[in-house]
Amino acid sequence: MKLTYFSICAITPLILIACGPTGNSASSDGWISLFNGQDLTGWETKVEGADEVWSGVNGVIDCQPKLQPRGDKALWTVDSYQDFELHVEWRIKEKKGIYNVPVVLPDGSYQLDANGERVVNPQPGADSGVYLRGTNKAQLNIWCWPIGSGEVYGYRHNQEDPVVRAGVTPKVNADKPVGEWNTFHITMVGDRLSVVLNGQQVLENAQLPGVPDSGPIAVQHHGGYDTEKDQWNGASSLVQFRNIRIKEL
Repeated sequence: MKLTYFSICAITPLILIACGPTGNSASSDGWISLFNGQDLTGWETKVEGADEVWSGVNGVIDCQPKLQPRGDKALWTVDSYQDFELHVEWRIKEKKGIYNVPVVLPDGSYQLDANGERVVNPQPGADSGVYLRGTNKAQLNIWCWPIGSGEVYGYRHNQEDPVVRAGVTPKVNADKPVGEWNTFHITMVGDRLSVVLNGQQVLENAQLPGVPDSGPIAVQHHGGYDTEKDQWNGASSLVQFRNIRIKEL
């Protein structure tokens, strides 16, 4: 079919409406894909060298944390978001190094020994997360701790308010075994956060006092291979992401 100039002009606005600001396609029910499955269009890094850690190919955002650029090594969306539902699929590829994993109690406090020191269990690990509203304090952790993924460490750790601390502590460890894909369904409205992990509610209406009203989303590079020590950090971001979609509320 041959298109006239006027036909093209009529179609162009429809194309723009069906795409987000960075060209990501939107579905009829309001969900927008943040990752096109081929490259990192719509994403950015903040420091030199961080873009060498992240790659997007074959439907997956992959982190290869062998390089250690200084500063913020996360991969950020170009666009900012306020209230939303967010779908993120992730998996830990493997565990490396040794990390002193603490025991987190259901109320979000740490288990202590007879001397008042934290009880820790050294073990291989991995560590990443999803930053919400442009701040690493509002991070949903992805890791190998017994408490499970989905906790908000920045609000739980050393939090004096017991309600806030317990609210951001997972109600259940819903993680699948290392190597398998997991699914976050995240709902952020105002300063309230709910998270379903693999079909199980891990956070429900948790309060994040002082969280920014709006901001970009990021996936975290927590640590990696230490070239000076010639060893892996026990909290290395040996992680992948896929099927990242958002619906603004």
